[in-house]
Amino acid sequence: MDLFDKCYKFTEAKQAIAAGIYPYFVPLTGNEGTEAVFRGKRLIMCGSNNYLGLTVDPRVRQAAIEAIERFGTSCTGSRFLNGNLEFHEQLEHELAEYVGKEAALVFSTGMQVNLGTISALVGRGDYVILDKEDHASIVDGALLSFGETKRFAHNDLDDLERLLKRLPADRGKLVVVDGVFSMGGDLAPLDELVPLCKKYGARLMVDDAHGLGVTGGGRGTAWQFGVTEGVDLIMSTFSKSFASLGGFVAGDEAVIHYIKHHARSLLFSASIPPANAAAALAALKIMREEPERVARLNQIGDYMRAGFKRLGFNTGKSVTPIIPIIIGDRMRTVMIWHVLFEAGVFVNPVLTPAVPEGMDLLRTSYMATHTYDQLDKVLAVFEQVGKQVGLI
Repeated sequence: MDLFDKCYKFTEAKQAIAAGIYPYFVPLTGNEGTEAVFRGKRLIMCGSNNYLGLTVDPRVRQAAIEAIERFGTSCTGSRFLNGNLEFHEQLEHELAEYVGKEAALVFSTGMQVNLGTISALVGRGDYVILDKEDHASIVDGALLSFGETKRFAHNDLDDLERLLKRLPADRGKLVVVDGVFSMGGDLAPLDELVPLCKKYGARLMVDDAHGLGVTGGGRGTAWQFGVTEGVDLIMSTFSKSFASLGGFVAGDEAVIHYIKHHARSLLFSASIPPANAAAALAALKIMREEPERVARLNQIGDYMRAGFKRLGFNTGKSVTPIIPIIIGDRMRTVMIWHVLFEAGVFVNPVLTPAVPEGMDLLRTSYMATHTYDQLDKVLAVFEQVGKQVGLI
């Protein structure tokens, strides 16, 4: 068999493109935070992870510009060799303090944080235990390790305990969960996970990519539950609330030092450019000084969740500004996305296998900078479309 046969047989996306309903890789010509432009048409953006609206904040933009003027556009090497800047280390110090840990380590992307951290820590004979709705980067990090991967039912601590009971007590164990689950908008029960992991000698890592800047007054999900000390590792990305690109992991100094010298995705990748580090630092400063942004973001999340429920939409178990509209059918989800898009509302269709079978959904997410006029228009469009397609 020709290795490329699978490529020639993959026609589903091309068929959707030909039909004018392909919902991915949409080439935007403008992005102004709460609004985007596609072929001259303005859309209310309800599909971004720009939770605090800082990508267009003039202070963040200016910090990036000044970093380029000082350092240029790239570090042209890995942090291990020539690509390590004072900016990177300053950012690590401030991030560790912000999330309540001894040390932090900055990677080039959030994906690389999970790939590098999990594969560096979990070796032969060890176990990595994942929630079945964990992000793909966590799953891939587990696959890259030489340990054995186990999965437990989503947020089912009884299932997790049954699994942990069966594992050898003398083997290393790492439990990894999302703090805020990126599709459902629900939280991992960290207040229950921490004592359970301690009971069975497992370490706990929390992917808080969608929690930093959103939960715990901005400081994340562990902070919200009051269990920061009990969570061994906290990771997050800069591509959401931090209005940049990159990621970090924070924990005990000795553990971070080990990851720093063993994570291949750090050692063999170019470091984040100066502009990205400076933008993340500026965003972090704003988070500290303007906690009202986080408060407004969550008020908006509550407002939209209540609005969708009032109209009769199924929003699952969301308790955050990530609000899924569960459709349950693949083609219907794409068709509703298309009608919403044509009506001026940008959301994200999420299909199986990215979500469990029968849970195809429209992922909506909100920013602290959305206006109530915009939000009311979104609800009005959803009501019109929902009635039109018989969803409500």
